[in-house]
Amino acid sequence: MSELKRTPLYEVYAEYGAKTIDFGGWDLPVQFSSIKEEHEAVRKNAGLFDVSHMGEIEVKGPESLSFLQKMMTNDVSKLKNGGAQYTAMCYENGGTVDDLIVYKKADDDYLLVVNAANIQKDYEWLEKNLTENCELHNISNKIAQLALQGPKAEEVLQKLAPNESLKEIGFFKFKADVELTGIPALVSRTGYTGEDGFEIYCSSDKATKLWKEILEAGKEEGVLPIGLGARDTLRFEANLALYGQELSPDITPIEAGIGFAVNINKTEDFIGKSVLKEQKENGAPRKLAGIEMIDRGIPRHGYPVYADGELIGEVTTGTQSPTLKKNIGLALLKKEFSELETEVEVEIRSKRLKARVVATPFYKRPKN
Repeated sequence: MSELKRTPLYEVYAEYGAKTIDFGGWDLPVQFSSIKEEHEAVRKNAGLFDVSHMGEIEVKGPESLSFLQKMMTNDVSKLKNGGAQYTAMCYENGGTVDDLIVYKKADDDYLLVVNAANIQKDYEWLEKNLTENCELHNISNKIAQLALQGPKAEEVLQKLAPNESLKEIGFFKFKADVELTGIPALVSRTGYTGEDGFEIYCSSDKATKLWKEILEAGKEEGVLPIGLGARDTLRFEANLALYGQELSPDITPIEAGIGFAVNINKTEDFIGKSVLKEQKENGAPRKLAGIEMIDRGIPRHGYPVYADGELIGEVTTGTQSPTLKKNIGLALLKKEFSELETEVEVEIRSKRLKARVVATPFYKRPKN
């Protein structure tokens, strides 16, 4: 059995009481205190995540934009320097290679942030389709990524950035040269929790110092270290897709509900466009829908969903929502059963239990 990979922060996990698990070949913290406590800390105050397992791939050269336009479902030409964009890469059949964020540093310099389990696959897919005057660099091992998320994230991080006004970094915007207690970092207003917050990229050898500095700066505000357990419940409540569950080579971005990241009107053709254009214009055969249990039971990933005795789909993610205190899930259903208030049944431990289709996202952060 191959040894689990570790992030640059692995050595300090124990200091904060982390319980680690194997997550896609990585030894990562599932929780530090408890999933419920960590979830609430992010919703009410702020939490700090080690997401250094995520991958970073540089795309450089004069033809970078035309290459990315071919590879990405979104319209990368809309990005200005200092802008970030959520997008997907697809196969010819419309199935998803990965969902990712593109950062534009300059006309000939882009950074792609990809899912941890897909780093090698994504790099090989990009390399296979690489065009002239364009080069790729997998810099994942050199970069650490921290995420500070929650309503007090800006207040806390601002303490470490006396020379910057973090308020000026708008949603899906970034600054590439922010100094946080003397540590150079790229800071973007992005995240995976449904809350305001930042994702912070720095050199791997500076990650531990920055981690400790942020937690120290956020003591009064109640900032906690957060593990994968709360990361999953937070992103799920906000209806943010997880690759391997809501997205896969067998699930298109349209089916997964991220059609907003598929721009069929951009002038360039992109891989998978014909299938995605058809689905966007005429509807996909399946649709991701929210479900809420009527009977007692928790829907879990992979559980089959029925209606009128017919198998109509399966649960992609499900749990008891820490915020709503309800048993809810996301399910990929035949589109004719995805209308709100449609009654369905989820098979849990060989019993079919009643549920109904409900609106998503399950949680939206309060407006200031």
